[in-house]
Amino acid sequence: MDLLTIALLPFLGALGVALAGGATGGGASRRVNGAIAGGFAALALALVLLRAPGVLGGEVIAERYRWIPALGLDASFFLDPLGLLFAGLILGIGVLVIAYASFYLSDREDSGRFFAFLMLFQGAMLGIVLSDNILFMLVFWEMTSLSSFLLIGFWGHKAEGRQGARMALAVTGGGGLVLIGGMVLLGTIAGTYDLTAILGQREAVQASPLYPVALVLILLGCFTKSAQFPFHFWLPHAMAAPTPVSAYLHSATMVKAGVFLMARLWPVLAGTDLWFYLVATTGVVTMVVAAAIALFKDDLKGLLAYSTVSHLGLLTMLLGFGTKMAAVVAVFHIVNHATFKAALFMNAGIVDHDAGTRDLKRLGGLIGLMPIAGVSGTIAGLSMAGIPPLNGFISKEMMLEEATHTAWAGIPWLLPVAVTLGSLLSAAYSLRYVHGVYFGPRREDYPRSPHDPGIGLWGPPAVLVALVALIGLFPTTFAGSLVESVSRAVVQDENLPYYYLSLWHGFTLALLMSVFAVAGGAVLLWRHGPAERVWRGLPLPVAKRLFDTGIERLVGASRFVTDGIHTGSLTRTLFVFFLAALALGIEGMGAGEHAAGTRATLPASPVAVIAWAILVAGAVAVVLSETRRFLSLIYISIVGLVVGLAFVYLSAPDLALTQISVEVVTILLLLLALNLLPKAPRSISSLPRRVRDGTLAGMVGAGVAWLAYEVMTRPANDPISSYHWAQSKPGGGGTNVVNVILVDFRGFDTFGEIIVLGIAAIGIYALLKTAVRGESGQRLLAWIPDQVRSPERHPMMLVVAGRLILPLALVVALYIFLRGHNLPGGGFIGGLVFSIALLIQYMASGFEWAEDRRRTERHALISWGVLIAAATGLGSLVFGKPFLTSAFDYFQLPLVGEVELATALLFDIGVALTVVGAVMLALAQLSGAAQRAEKLEPTEHPMDIDPSRPKGEHA
Repeated sequence: MDLLTIALLPFLGALGVALAGGATGGGASRRVNGAIAGGFAALALALVLLRAPGVLGGEVIAERYRWIPALGLDASFFLDPLGLLFAGLILGIGVLVIAYASFYLSDREDSGRFFAFLMLFQGAMLGIVLSDNILFMLVFWEMTSLSSFLLIGFWGHKAEGRQGARMALAVTGGGGLVLIGGMVLLGTIAGTYDLTAILGQREAVQASPLYPVALVLILLGCFTKSAQFPFHFWLPHAMAAPTPVSAYLHSATMVKAGVFLMARLWPVLAGTDLWFYLVATTGVVTMVVAAAIALFKDDLKGLLAYSTVSHLGLLTMLLGFGTKMAAVVAVFHIVNHATFKAALFMNAGIVDHDAGTRDLKRLGGLIGLMPIAGVSGTIAGLSMAGIPPLNGFISKEMMLEEATHTAWAGIPWLLPVAVTLGSLLSAAYSLRYVHGVYFGPRREDYPRSPHDPGIGLWGPPAVLVALVALIGLFPTTFAGSLVESVSRAVVQDENLPYYYLSLWHGFTLALLMSVFAVAGGAVLLWRHGPAERVWRGLPLPVAKRLFDTGIERLVGASRFVTDGIHTGSLTRTLFVFFLAALALGIEGMGAGEHAAGTRATLPASPVAVIAWAILVAGAVAVVLSETRRFLSLIYISIVGLVVGLAFVYLSAPDLALTQISVEVVTILLLLLALNLLPKAPRSISSLPRRVRDGTLAGMVGAGVAWLAYEVMTRPANDPISSYHWAQSKPGGGGTNVVNVILVDFRGFDTFGEIIVLGIAAIGIYALLKTAVRGESGQRLLAWIPDQVRSPERHPMMLVVAGRLILPLALVVALYIFLRGHNLPGGGFIGGLVFSIALLIQYMASGFEWAEDRRRTERHALISWGVLIAAATGLGSLVFGKPFLTSAFDYFQLPLVGEVELATALLFDIGVALTVVGAVMLALAQLSGAAQRAEKLEPTEHPMDIDPSRPKGEHA
């Protein structure tokens, strides 16, 4: 339960913040929202730290919850030292970022939305590092792309924020789709999707002919997420997000997801030439290219963004070396980079917040004006430069040492020269940050008066800077056991090569390379002006421009294909669809052998024949009355009623109740919609087209009828219905097999259906919301009814009847709902009946009168319905059962006797709420459009006769 609790806490935090509301929406303040989010993150961190001693001592904690066993998808978690390291970074830095954001955001920001998105992202990252099932991990992987999209685009009013969010989603989301293919191949090779089992099958995986394909696909997913060349361009454009987002996503968490996955799969994928040349080469190229770009960036966040890409390249290169010692150095640098880079992003936010600019050319001399921020930023910057005695120096020197022992394509000096160049450029941009912001001449034209902020802003980065110094001065004490345990988890071997974490490793080639890099960086900083002029003059391709061009061409090609297929003609689209279906059906019939069915047919009773004739007549009447819409609607209702009676005749009362309820609701809503359309439009199609369409429809209908006949005249071999009949009572606790199937056996289908229903209702809301504005709104205002309206808007008889029906209908709805598990009924039918009762009130007394008395938000009904259904399903995971497994038992109540209580009842409540919310949301939008078109004034009375008026006076 511990790991499940840890994984759920961030999502519960997001829910808590969402319920508290944002400051701009009249809800909780940013401090309160920050406290809620920080409380959940801190609690999760505390649970992780409680497990840390055992995990670092060699214990691996595992939990498994059955989800979709048929697909090999289980909600399984495990915590080893590598997962512990990343969980600690995600939650530890998350707590600091939340505290920082509580003071960084202004009172005008929607802090509730911000912290909810941040906690969603935190939960997704935790899911990645704790998952023991690669399919389960992919769910969280895609969730990070979606939640980061929301965070990067938080300032949606800024064009750069919207573009940065779209770019990040396109690159990382696309990479995630490729990763899915690679992970599925990896699971296929290994014969399991359990990560811990896959890690022990190195020989089998690497011997498989699918290994190269799986490796390339997995690496593409990792490279896109961790912004490796040539996918590096999305990360700097994501800097349009608020600084707390940059400090969290783009230094310590999201961009390290790709590095984490490479480290996690290192035991099974690394060690081959293909791994070395793909991973190490990509890493070193990214390291050098991004460092060069960072040196000539004037925006502080832009500089830090490219420096992050460079250091991610360094980590990728180390993992690509494929040696145990390189893996040790990579683990150590993951810790170091997270500390100094998160601190630097927060420091850049402080400078922007209190000096009013992030432009290096407008800054300088702030050390005297902002001494606390200056000391913090200087220490973190020097660590990034690799200056002793800070932690960045130790891992940089160890990286240089590993490079000296690695040859690329048989050339021993190539990698050492490349990483020395990368380190030189890294020292140059780091020193430029420190010197350009805090040293040099003090300026007189700062946009604001620079000063140190309160502890709420400088406190969180100060904690990280303290770690930078402590790890640098006492590396063995503060990082030794952690690095050792995590390194063993990465290489899956207890025997690590000899190493020691120290500021002094003697006079080595790596030390000489380090000194050369720092000295060269200082010289490059001194000559930055001439170097920048040379850089600007180089004919270098602009990655963003290439991306934008590629997207434009893809959009153009998609539009060309779409315009060629989708002409806007529903008739044409349906014609092509049914023609293709008919062709496939004919081909299938002709390709195989055919024999008549042996199952005996049943004689048709006179009632059935009459119902069939009415059904056919109703269908024909619908077609013939195409120009009289109201009459067509009446005929459609007749068809629906006959189908409902057929369900009754065939002993399917649940289907009959559902059919009739749906008919009533849809007919009422369609009447509202048809009210705004001409009652007698022109002929829809010409005679030749109608003949063509009728011929096709007849052929398709005949084909479907023939197929149904062939199926029904063949005996069913072990039908699944037998299992449902046998297990409905003992397995699902209900005697109504249909309802038990909906809420238990196939509850996942029902869960998906109510989500689709909610989306459809929100789609109606979005479409009709715009109908009252712009050109369509003007058409509504200019609309003239084409038929005479009744002088009575709200007839007394209808109002009185509606009042009498309301309590009766509500009781019936509740009765149908409660009896559904054992008798015909259930949440869907109960929700429809309840909706009909409310629809009658809106029809009788008008939308405005009924709306004034509504106390529940329709969107909230849909949301709560889906959430309750989801919570019911997740509850089964707590007890180790598959998702949406129901439970039931029987209890003795005084005076009542034996009653059954089942968790399916909660699921049905979610279904009913979603149905009611969806119907009422559609009603509200249709009624609003009709109100505008009719130009009707709101009424304060439920009926046209106002009892308060004197006798004889007309209402």
